[in-house]
Amino acid sequence: MAVAYLSLGSNMGNKAGNLEQALQMLNKSESVTVVRTSALYETEPWGNKDLDWFVNAVLEIKTKLSPHELLDLCKNIELKIGRKPSLSKDYEARIIDIDILFYGDLIIDEPDLKIPHEHLHERAFELVPLLELIPDYEHPKYKKSILKLHEDLETLDDVFLYGTRVSI
Repeated sequence: MAVAYLSLGSNMGNKAGNLEQALQMLNKSESVTVVRTSALYETEPWGNKDLDWFVNAVLEIKTKLSPHELLDLCKNIELKIGRKPSLSKDYEARIIDIDILFYGDLIIDEPDLKIPHEHLHERAFELVPLLELIPDYEHPKYKKSILKLHEDLETLDDVFLYGTRVSI
């Protein structure tokens, strides 16, 4: 089984509840086991400061799914929770967003799938929860630890502890 890290985020409705629902749906899949979660963080929106703030968390999972199958599962969960497909390239409010941050040490650069996530090294809202789980993990592309990537951020968006971990 592969170890992967997923970022969950929501800035609509019951934000923490949306993350909890996504986690439970992931955990119900026979091909995914949620190993552990970061705390919940309230975070400044990235890419569009006019949006409501997000609640974010990172999950460590074990999975039998290939990266593309995991992406399909994540997209299906987003749709079931109520996310509407976006027609715009702009950052928009979303009831749930699930991104694959890492899948083992794989580097995938395809139009529909980029692992590690292409903006991970620029996003405090993903790096801070990863600091809880894997601070010494080396990013396969940039060859820097999560701690070093966080230290190298040029802009620190606001990231505040929001609450306890979602339950597995």
